[in-house]
Amino acid sequence: MPKMKTKKSAAKRFRVRAGGTVKRGQAFKRHILTKKSTKNKRHLRGATAVHASDMGQIARMMPFA
Repeated sequence: MPKMKTKKSAAKRFRVRAGGTVKRGQAFKRHILTKKSTKNKRHLRGATAVHASDMGQIARMMPFA
């Protein structure tokens, strides 16, 4: 049986919190920021949790997390 491996791209993007939720960075904050409003950019600050419907995919990509 081959080893189970963590998808390294997922490991760099997600962190598992103590309560079991998964933390992710906000999208739409990397480039083309001049046309986005200050309010929009402010609300994109910080990290959020991964939605429950996506948790199965995250668990498959990170089996040891």
